[in-house]
Amino acid sequence: MTSEFVPHRVHPALRGLVADVVGYRQEGLPPGTHRGLPSPTLTLVVTLDEPLDVAAHPDPAQAPGRYDALLGGLHTTPALIRHPGRQTGIQLSLTPLGTRRLLGVPAGALASVDVDLADVLGPLGTELVERVRAATTWDARFAAAGDVLRRAAGPGDPAPEVAEAWRLTVAGGGRLRVADVARRVGWSERHLTARFRAETGLAPKEAARVVRFDRARRALARRPRPDLAGLAAAAGYADQAHLTREWRALTGLPPLRWLAAEFGFVQDGAPARGPGSAA
Repeated sequence: MTSEFVPHRVHPALRGLVADVVGYRQEGLPPGTHRGLPSPTLTLVVTLDEPLDVAAHPDPAQAPGRYDALLGGLHTTPALIRHPGRQTGIQLSLTPLGTRRLLGVPAGALASVDVDLADVLGPLGTELVERVRAATTWDARFAAAGDVLRRAAGPGDPAPEVAEAWRLTVAGGGRLRVADVARRVGWSERHLTARFRAETGLAPKEAARVVRFDRARRALARRPRPDLAGLAAAAGYADQAHLTREWRALTGLPPLRWLAAEFGFVQDGAPARGPGSAA
């Protein structure tokens, strides 16, 4: 089996808009289905071989589809992505607060859906795919994607209160109560929830769940001998049962079954990543 993951430093002009970039190439895997998990970032995948085959989207009302370049919004249920045993492409994680500037629409407009990049960026989306696919090295592919995205970026920051609420949620690891976040930004809970959801695609409580889960997922993937009780305590869950309930809700599987199902992929440098991990 061949498994190659190439991280790339985000261009300074895209910092705050793109969280991270990675190239991936895997061959010789058993054909199967990968779970694209909830994440605090939107997912942009540009394939270099077969289109990304999404068997089930986070929104069950969306029909399955195949994508040369998939853009997935924030969500709280997994996507199911079929692969034939090989997959090659680049994946960019887009920040919800930078989405308006980068794509011209708020992340809330993409909540729980997967779309073709060209449907959002138009001709620039088509150009990005063509240039990435025409490049012959990882550096050239990253440079092509970055060049197009820098040209696409424009004005349009979210309200400062929403930005601060997101910062507090992430910095607190999803542990802060919505009431506390609302108090700190000077809004009522109801107003914060409406504005936060419209901008990011998640309500503040949902965002906290996703942030907490994302941290726990990364920690679990790095542990050769998982200690679920210890993980639950470290991540801010009430107990191991709470962790397991959340894991089932957000991935469709309990923690150890998810880890076993994803073994052989690599996520953030540890077992369990395939393209669209955040789709």
